Amino acid sequence: MFKKINALLSKHDKNFLLALIFFSIFISLIETFAVSILMPFISAASDFEFIQKNKYMSALYDFFNMSSNSKFVIYFGILLCIFYVFRSLINMFYYYMLSKFSEGRYFAISKRLFEGYLNLPYQKFNSLNTSHLTKIIINEASYYTQVISSLLVMISEIFVIIFIYSLLLYIDWQSTLFLSLILLFVVGIILGKITHLIKTKGKDREVYQRGIYDVLSSSFGNFKVIKLFSNEKKIVENFTGVSQKLVHSNIIFETSSHIPRLLLDGLGFALLSLLVSFLVWKYNADISKWMPILSLYILALYRLLPSVHRIIVRYNKIMFYAQAVELIYNELQYEGEHLGEESLNFNHNIIFKDVNFFYENGEKVLDTINLSIQKGENIGVIGESGSGKSTFVDMLIGLNFPTGGAILIDNQELTINNIVSWRKQIGYIPQSIYLFDGTVGENIVFAREYDKDKLIDVLKKVNLWDMFDEKEGLNTQVGEMGKLLSGGQQQRIAIARALYSSPNILVLDEATSALDAKIEQKIMQEIYTLCKDKTLIIISHKQEILKECNRVFKVENKRVIV
Repeated sequence: MFKKINALLSKHDKNFLLALIFFSIFISLIETFAVSILMPFISAASDFEFIQKNKYMSALYDFFNMSSNSKFVIYFGILLCIFYVFRSLINMFYYYMLSKFSEGRYFAISKRLFEGYLNLPYQKFNSLNTSHLTKIIINEASYYTQVISSLLVMISEIFVIIFIYSLLLYIDWQSTLFLSLILLFVVGIILGKITHLIKTKGKDREVYQRGIYDVLSSSFGNFKVIKLFSNEKKIVENFTGVSQKLVHSNIIFETSSHIPRLLLDGLGFALLSLLVSFLVWKYNADISKWMPILSLYILALYRLLPSVHRIIVRYNKIMFYAQAVELIYNELQYEGEHLGEESLNFNHNIIFKDVNFFYENGEKVLDTINLSIQKGENIGVIGESGSGKSTFVDMLIGLNFPTGGAILIDNQELTINNIVSWRKQIGYIPQSIYLFDGTVGENIVFAREYDKDKLIDVLKKVNLWDMFDEKEGLNTQVGEMGKLLSGGQQQRIAIARALYSSPNILVLDEATSALDAKIEQKIMQEIYTLCKDKTLIIISHKQEILKECNRVFKVENKRVIV
């Protein structure tokens, strides 16, 4: 796991992490000093003669030319007060930097994941579960940062324990070792029994959470079908089943996180009682003269036991969320597209030369395609479902590359170096139109440069502007999935989106199949009129809407017949 975390961190992250580790060492030294300085203060306050007996206090007394022991103790107390305030402030700043680092890694890793998914080849992305990708970006990236944060807290607390423990060994190594043996025994039991259970539940957590995302995605995406079948109860049962399992895993984790604290709190008081009994047995006398040392142990335990507790809790959290590191590391291994920006002009023709296409599993979809498309032609593409017509068009518009042969644009081969230039020349209208919950203008622009005049112009071309102008113009809301618009209006928005970038080629992928015949004929006539100066590619299973095409390509038996 640590190797994968190291691989996921950038050079800047590692430098930041190293600085935090050094900062944690500094904090640990301050914590140790905060514990150790209390014993001489109590000794001086309870016995003024101790000031003169202790060479360090005596030197300070003479250096500041103190007039009385009481004045020295008062100033000592005031300085301690200032120091403890400084200690609190420096700890606050450390935890701020810790949060800044861990939350910053959430932003960085979620961005890398999102960017990586968007850069995937089209065929690879289609093979992935989008609800799983969403879960990785939102949940697993957050859990990954909790693993990083927990590691840093553990490192900081380990240094605190090392320094304070060294101080206790110096003061009284026998008592310290006695307490250590008991503490190690209890901590060993806690780690041995609980950690394995938490690690198992952590793996279950990822599986059940993925199941919840799958249920939500499939349910919201098929809401109309659910209502039609009236099977809401069954869907809720599916959701309940997987949710209860996730809740059970979280309950085990949350409960287990409190067990170390409860055990250590009880252990702390028990150890203190044993320590007093041990000192009485060892010296066979009352322990009044040992009160400063006993106070040191009380303060040390008060500081050490929470540190031990935090280490155990953070270690268990790492085990519970370890699967997130594994998932994110694997997701970032996908090879993205590295596209070039070479220009590619389309003035004459598109030629398919001995083009083949195979799926990743080796299945051949298209075999030895040879054809040409002249600029300005209207081309229809027909074929049975699964015949490969969409795959043929996906290669034409540059979403997939041939696995054999070549596609030539004005005798220049279409490659990964000029594919961006080619894609910019294409307008695409899919069968399933996705309109997000936003304005008409935002849906048409869709992450491109916003040009008000251009938007109004394309809306006029698709006969929508007059309707929207009577409402709120470009700021008219369309609703999620365009539910505030009719099917024909949604279709025209999709056409406007495709025309907004002034493409040379317009591709309709079964774009009007969901409309009734009358509206479909009307919209198709508008498209033919709008695209007189463009190359038009129409995929359809209805030959009647292809009547104005110059040629029709039929895809069957892995071939394309003109």
